[in-house]
Amino acid sequence: MTKLVHRFHPTVLREYDIRGIIGETLGTEDAYAIGRVFAYMLKARGGASAAVGRDGRVSSPDLEAALVRGLTEGGVDVIRVGLGPTPMLYYAAQTRGVDGGIMVTGSHNPPDQNGFKMVMLGKPFFGEDIREMGRIAAEGELLPAPATGADNDAPDVLSAYVARLTEGLFKTVAREPVVVWDAGNGAAGEALTMVARNLPGRHVLLYADIDGTFPNHHPDPTEPHTLVDLIAKVAEEGADLGIAFDGDGDRIGVVDGKGRILWGDQLLMILARPIIDRIPGATIIADVKASQALFDEIARLGGTPVMWKTGHSLIKTKMKETASPLAGEMSGHVFFADGYYGYDDALYAAVRLLDQLATTGESITAIRDGLPEMVNTPEIRIPCADDRKFQVVTDIAAKLAAEGAQVDRTDGVRVKVDGGWWLLRASNTQAVLVARAEAADDARLAALKGELARVLTAAGVEVPAVLAV
Repeated sequence: MTKLVHRFHPTVLREYDIRGIIGETLGTEDAYAIGRVFAYMLKARGGASAAVGRDGRVSSPDLEAALVRGLTEGGVDVIRVGLGPTPMLYYAAQTRGVDGGIMVTGSHNPPDQNGFKMVMLGKPFFGEDIREMGRIAAEGELLPAPATGADNDAPDVLSAYVARLTEGLFKTVAREPVVVWDAGNGAAGEALTMVARNLPGRHVLLYADIDGTFPNHHPDPTEPHTLVDLIAKVAEEGADLGIAFDGDGDRIGVVDGKGRILWGDQLLMILARPIIDRIPGATIIADVKASQALFDEIARLGGTPVMWKTGHSLIKTKMKETASPLAGEMSGHVFFADGYYGYDDALYAAVRLLDQLATTGESITAIRDGLPEMVNTPEIRIPCADDRKFQVVTDIAAKLAAEGAQVDRTDGVRVKVDGGWWLLRASNTQAVLVARAEAADDARLAALKGELARVLTAAGVEVPAVLAV
């Protein structure tokens, strides 16, 4: 028998998923190997079946076909849930009696990129699991399975998923909102179209047709320029709010009736309120990029704030460890274990937000007016090669330690100073460093931006214009 020996490009095996450039660092041969190795690892752990989904990228059908072939030739039974958002795949993995799941998706990355998000035996498949996948493939442990697994479609998953999104919600509607939605031509488009029909209020949809070339704008709601059309439509319609999604529907962006962006930490402040009211002391988790104002607000409300590492798999694991009912990231991933499954689902987060507003009759614009003011930068992405970015952060951390700085190494370096903090970490999904700073006033923020510029220059990284002071 011939063993499978496969070496992945060194940049594609990330901390919590697999990402690469189609035709350069990632292709169908990689997808097949992922299927074979995932099947091998799943069967070794007592599993025998997996769900597979895909987003709307041009490369996704071919990658999905190769992935399924690898899984079935590895002896695993597959159910294909088809085209849809990543949370739909997670839903299938939770509810269809399978042992694992793989989503073919490039998430919020450019259209020439793609990748895979995985779950196994009810847990995220990341970190050491992904590193082990690379080792197994390179060492050629795999032999053909004694029997080929089944390959079946599950065409009813989309409708079941959409029905689950509103289950138990909107029991009281004090005010019906006007909402503008922007699916960004991403994989959530069809599910959004279906769920919007079942919601109270008036709903206006932008770019709900799924198109993997993303002809209208890049699907990343953390980038303000991608929200320009949404903000304009909110103003045109006199809408209460606007909601946007990324390419695979697991990240949310929100703007209020005045067109102001509510960042991930501000959204979490709002969503946490009714949960903490019902569960005093509830642990609410946010990533290291979140404002100090969020952690202070959670404590003020009577919750228990926890700062954790950035990354959807890392956050989900921490939620289970702490029995947290709610978590979120600055990147727009929101995780509800309260009444839901604990994974990041932007459609569900949107529906929960609308249910909260409908129940209380509150305006999100008025709520935004009452939030603590934060003097900070947005998330700043600084180009840095994949094979260099982590070393840059390590070198900067060592330099700061030598200088006696107060550094939190939860994820990258978060440096606390009088009146503020700044953060620098390596992205696990893109060839960038991610920076952020927050201060008590504009003058102090300018000083922190200058400090960031100083350490980046010393590390040989080109300083972006946004850090110029």
